Amino acid sequence: MTDRTLPQGLHPDTLAVREAIDRSQWGEHSEALYLTSSFVQPDCATAARRFANEEVGYTYSRTSNPTVTSFEKRLAAMEGTECAVATSTGMAAILLVALTALKTGDHVICSLSMFGSTIKLLGSEMARFGIETTFVSQTDLKAWEDAIRPNTRMLFAETPTNPLTDLCDIAALAKLAHAHGALLAVDNSFASPVLQQPAKLGADLVVHSGTKLLDGQGRVMAGAVCGTVALVDKVMGTFLRCGGLNLAPFNAWVVLKGLETLSLRVKAESAAALELATWLETHPKVARVYYPGLKSHPQHELAMRQQNGMGGSVLAFDVVGQGAEELRANAFHVADSTRVCSITANLGDVKTTITHPASTSHGRLTEAQRQAAGLGQGLLRVSVGLEYLDDIKADLSRGLDTLK
Repeated sequence: MTDRTLPQGLHPDTLAVREAIDRSQWGEHSEALYLTSSFVQPDCATAARRFANEEVGYTYSRTSNPTVTSFEKRLAAMEGTECAVATSTGMAAILLVALTALKTGDHVICSLSMFGSTIKLLGSEMARFGIETTFVSQTDLKAWEDAIRPNTRMLFAETPTNPLTDLCDIAALAKLAHAHGALLAVDNSFASPVLQQPAKLGADLVVHSGTKLLDGQGRVMAGAVCGTVALVDKVMGTFLRCGGLNLAPFNAWVVLKGLETLSLRVKAESAAALELATWLETHPKVARVYYPGLKSHPQHELAMRQQNGMGGSVLAFDVVGQGAEELRANAFHVADSTRVCSITANLGDVKTTITHPASTSHGRLTEAQRQAAGLGQGLLRVSVGLEYLDDIKADLSRGLDTLK
C-alpha cells in the first residue's frame, strides 16, 4: 500500500484540511464520525493491555475516540504544539488547566478585562480550593510583573480580550512568567491559530473555546488545551479522562469540519470587521470603537505584528449618552433595532452577532468589576460574520441614526 503519511513542513492551512488519524479500511475521504460509547476488543488479553495503556487502542469514548483524536491532532498541528486534549466546552478547558496546573496555596495573575465567566471561575470559584487570583491591567506589563509573588504559578492571558479587544505581548509575558518559574496560558479563542500561534511566542498552554471560531457556525459546544505531551497529555489528559470533561464525538466531528474553512472565514471576517470598524468611527452617535485593526487602537502596532497583520472578527463600540441609565437605554435601542444581526452572546459565527456585554457575558460581575475592566453600559460587541457588509451597516444605522 502507498505510504500516505503527510510530509513535514506543511502550512497550517493545509494541516487544517488534511491532519487527522489514518483512514479506516473503507477509505473514507471525509473523516469518519465514530458515534459509539465503547469499542469491541478482539480478546480479553488485548483488552487488558489496552485498558492498562500497554497497547494503543480504543476502549471507551470517555478515555479516547477516533473522531476526537482527529480533532486533537488537527488543532495541535495548526497551533504548532506537540498535542492537544479536547474538552466539552471552552470553560471546561480553563477549568482543566486550573485543576491540574494549580494547587492549594498557588497564585494566579489574570487580566482585568477577560471574559466574564473566566474572571468568575478563576477569581471566585477557585478561591474555594485555596487558589488566589490577582487581576491586573491587560496592557501594562509592569503591572503583571509587580503582581508576581513567590507562589505565583501561572499567568493567564486572553488576547485579544472579550469584549474590549485589549492585547498583551505574548512573548514578553512568556519571558516574565518563565523568569519566575511560572506557566503562561493564553486563551486564543478570539484570534485562532490563523492569526496567532501563542506557543511559538513562548506560551506553555493554549486554550480554545471551539464553540466560537473553530466551529464557526454556532452549532456545538467544544473546547481544547494545546501544549506539550508531558503537561497536556500526561497530566491534563489523565485528569480529563478520569473526570469526564471530554468532548463528545459528534461535537468533535462538527468542529473538525469547521477547521477546514477556518482560515478563509477568519480572513474574510477580519476584512469585513475592519471596514465596519472604520465606518463606525465616523458615525456621530458612536463615542468610541475598540478594534485592533484600527490605527486608533492603542495596540495597533502590536496587533499587526502578533496577529499576522489582521485585527480579527470582533469589535466593540460605545454609543453616545450621559449617565449609566441613558447609555444602557441607547445601547439596547441600537441592538433591538437590528433586523439582520442576531442578538446573542456567542461569537465567531458566520452570522453577525451583537450583544450588550454588561448585561450578558459580563452580567454576573459586580459593577465595580465591570468598571475596573472598562465595561460601560453603553458598550456593544459585534462579531462580524459573512453577510454582505452594507446590509450590516444599514442594520446598525437603523438604531444609531434614531438615537436622540
